[in-house]
Amino acid sequence: QVQLVESGGGLVQAGGSLRLSCAASGSIASINVMGWYRQAPGKQRELVAVITSGGITTFANSVKGRFTISRDNAKNTVFLQMNSLKPEDTAVYYCHLVAIATMTNYWGQGTNVTVSS
Repeated sequence: QVQLVESGGGLVQAGGSLRLSCAASGSIASINVMGWYRQAPGKQRELVAVITSGGITTFANSVKGRFTISRDNAKNTVFLQMNSLKPEDTAVYYCHLVAIATMTNYWGQGTNVTVSS
């Protein structure tokens, strides 16, 4: 079993920055993809950014150039640096991990990000 614990959400003004962290614990497969999804009120959950255990990244078009994702494999932690935040970035952000060998998915509880205009 794998547990994901997020931190770093909060309230910020438009143009500001936030850094989200997610620490994974438990039986973590060495080959995995970690990342962030978000869900705004009344909308479906969507991919924000993911990073493989080898460091390959993928970003949603809406956050390219503003968000960066990184990870510390030794600590099983993934980070999302969010700059130039916009009100439309307001959502619950969920940490995600998928073990590639088994395609088992794990989700964190979510952390709220609110961007005021």
